[in-house]
Amino acid sequence: MTRTTRMNRTDRTDRPFARRTLLAAAGALGLAACAPGRPTRSADTASTAAVEVPRVGGRLRAVFAGGGAGTTLDPHLANLFADAARAKALYDKLADFGSDLAAVPRLARGWEPNAALDTWTVRLRPAAFHDGRPVTAADVLHSYRRIADPQRAFRARASLEPIDLAASRAVDAGTVEFRLKRPYAEFPNVLAAFGAYIVPEGTESFDRPIGSGPFAFVAFEPGRSLLVRRFDGYWDGAPHLDELEILDAAEESARANALLAGQVEYAHELTPATARAHQGSGRIGIVRLRGSAMQGFVMKTDRPPFDDPRVRQAFFLIADRQELVDGALSGAGEIGNDLFGKGAQYYPDGLPQRRQDLGRARALLREAGAEGLKVTLDTSPVAAGFVEAAGIFKEQAARAGVTVEVRVGSKDTYWKDILDGGVLASYRSGALPFESHVSQRLLSDSTTNASHWRHPDFDDLYTRAQSTAGQADRAALYERMQRRLYDEGGFLIWGFADWIVGTASRLRGVGAQAPANTLDWARFDKVWLA
Repeated sequence: MTRTTRMNRTDRTDRPFARRTLLAAAGALGLAACAPGRPTRSADTASTAAVEVPRVGGRLRAVFAGGGAGTTLDPHLANLFADAARAKALYDKLADFGSDLAAVPRLARGWEPNAALDTWTVRLRPAAFHDGRPVTAADVLHSYRRIADPQRAFRARASLEPIDLAASRAVDAGTVEFRLKRPYAEFPNVLAAFGAYIVPEGTESFDRPIGSGPFAFVAFEPGRSLLVRRFDGYWDGAPHLDELEILDAAEESARANALLAGQVEYAHELTPATARAHQGSGRIGIVRLRGSAMQGFVMKTDRPPFDDPRVRQAFFLIADRQELVDGALSGAGEIGNDLFGKGAQYYPDGLPQRRQDLGRARALLREAGAEGLKVTLDTSPVAAGFVEAAGIFKEQAARAGVTVEVRVGSKDTYWKDILDGGVLASYRSGALPFESHVSQRLLSDSTTNASHWRHPDFDDLYTRAQSTAGQADRAALYERMQRRLYDEGGFLIWGFADWIVGTASRLRGVGAQAPANTLDWARFDKVWLA
């Protein structure tokens, strides 16, 4: 049975920059979106944050797994978590996803559809860009038209596809009327789409970016560091911090060591081993979000050997999911069932949990003429557990007569490399509603369709779902889509990992209820230094 208990919310209104050496000594300097989990936080920071009055001032240093020298401050090119953290410091979206993955108004103060669900009116709240200009409907339309440009590969383009931007208009400076190509019951999710940030009308250069976010630009070294300062005119209240510095460090050990050495106050994406070693030690705080990050392998469904659904089904049955969770995640997670968004709205709980069945896997490979199959599995240390999971799966596949060659790629270019290259690759995602996962990754024209799943009849089911006002009827269509993905999709989703963030003992206000990619994740405008 599919979970449909949450209703769609369509009625909500509502200093000088010096070169850093701190991480170079610790290691080399440097995805988009799973179900919300149940978080826990070590007592050494949580109880203090509940009663302490925020202190104004200071510079927070936060370190993320970086994307290399090609990093940009163009928010429409955001792809990695580090990109998203930089973007939300400088810019705002019309909406964002709350911890329950429902759309929450941001620059929009409210929205309402017409009876046919094919026109939505969005009212803007009073807000200003860093140069003092007001945020207007013209800025919104410019931003969305830029994202939707077919000549560019912006991640949010697929999410904006339902909007007829030529017909959409500014009713007045504070109101946008979005005309849609078809009825769309969950249109607020479009406003919250990953990468759908609002920039000033006419903006094409991001060397010295101007946004409407809580921090204003100071300086940027691609692949190393972004420095921003408090924007006192921020519509949601000026940050407590004077400055925020976001640093890149590709290696988890570099991030952990920088935190332990007092060189940063926030370290994103630590390993379970690091968390176990320091939980409750008093040296650092640990924030865990249970089962928050989808972990899996993606198979290219448009090329051999995975263009045969029997081979994909065999690989589903090769995986010993508990062994992968225990080995690659040190047990810090739960098993998956080859479907996105475990525990979230529309997840089909009633489908049988897959278990390893090597005999049936061998039979399917034999039927497909793929006995003695050899395949290359691309992976990278770009994410915790990737290389370990690849090694474990290689051993599992060997027991089914499949030879897997593990190829370790560059951390800096991994996500770009696997989008169209190779046949099998390690994959993960942060939180997204199911429909956003589909629009970004599983439609024929999705810009981040790493599985190359392109089926017009599947696209039609999605379109029908978005044109259906009744939630129960829409859920039934989503369940049909998910049953098909369960049977023959290109994602082998073996687990959902705990998301782990480390904090300095003096850092307060870090959201402990927010999966990655949601509003209160990396919410540096609401934290402070004690």
